[in-house]
Amino acid sequence: MNYTDRLDYLIKNINTNLIDFSQERKRNSPPTQVSSEFLTNKEQGDWAEDTLIHGINNNSERFIAVKYGKSDNIIAGEDGFKEFFENYQNELDTIGKRPDILLFEKKDFPYRTTNISNWPLQQLDKIVPRAKCGIEVRSSAFLINKYEAYMNEKQNNLIKNAMNIKKDILTYYSELLKTKDIELFKIINMLSLENIHVINYRTPCWRTTTDLEQLCKLLKDLKSNLSEISKRTFLSITPKVEDLKVVYNWVKKYNVPHYYVQVFFDKAYGISYEKILELIGNSDLENKAYYIESDVKNQNKTTIKICANKEACVLKKVEQPEHYSVLKELCRGRLLYYVKFKNSLSVIDYEQFENLFGIKL
Repeated sequence: MNYTDRLDYLIKNINTNLIDFSQERKRNSPPTQVSSEFLTNKEQGDWAEDTLIHGINNNSERFIAVKYGKSDNIIAGEDGFKEFFENYQNELDTIGKRPDILLFEKKDFPYRTTNISNWPLQQLDKIVPRAKCGIEVRSSAFLINKYEAYMNEKQNNLIKNAMNIKKDILTYYSELLKTKDIELFKIINMLSLENIHVINYRTPCWRTTTDLEQLCKLLKDLKSNLSEISKRTFLSITPKVEDLKVVYNWVKKYNVPHYYVQVFFDKAYGISYEKILELIGNSDLENKAYYIESDVKNQNKTTIKICANKEACVLKKVEQPEHYSVLKELCRGRLLYYVKFKNSLSVIDYEQFENLFGIKL
């Protein structure tokens, strides 16, 4: 099967309650205002794109990365924003969602620029199909190495606490628990390091004796530890559910393979769009290989969370960027202060990069 046929096959396995690719996209309404946090996040996203572009272009003889996704700086509250937003919605309905970056073999891109984002669509329609792939860039305000070290220590402490509580329950209240709830006793008794991430039970509320009250407190404390242990502990590659459909429309139009790259402040990881569809088409992998969450940092939009460090390490080192504050004045005298970032040096992990994208840099 060719690329788009493989995508069509995978889409058949995706629950339509998550994404219905046959339904028309619901157009979004334009935001009425922005916040300093929004502008800082936008600048961080631009930094992530530029860091990846420079990382590729500084380390490849055969390929060139160019900015392709919409890069207009107009924002809600400024003159002309509503027209810009409606034009963008029209484009989503016409060609789908552009990836942020296109990767070309240099022989297929005879232009002296690394930014084609504002070229006319007619001209882009002739150029885009030549691309080796499109890359959607996501950014995260974390140092993944430090985050993982912190979460590993926290997880180990939670597991140690849970096993200690189990020991106390069985040492002091084993017979009492058997008498009150034999099935719950069996659950607690079978708790082990192998199944601790999946054990669950309903906490009873017994108060007729002091021993029962103390047993309930231990069961409640154990339940609290188990609940924390079962939560997602990894940093993620974060495709938004609503984007997966419009990405598909873009891929179908241009027949160019698509990828996601998540840039952290120390590394970057990537995954193919094809693999994302394969993962979410397997419900047995939910809450294991991926989570589906409402992302409070992204306007509560439903987001797929895929463990980053289990995917390809695209940039094995990213220098933390220099940054400085900027003032933007909007209409009615509203002032917004936000952070801008300077480009960062990065180091490509050649083997994993080339394996992911199927190229030789």
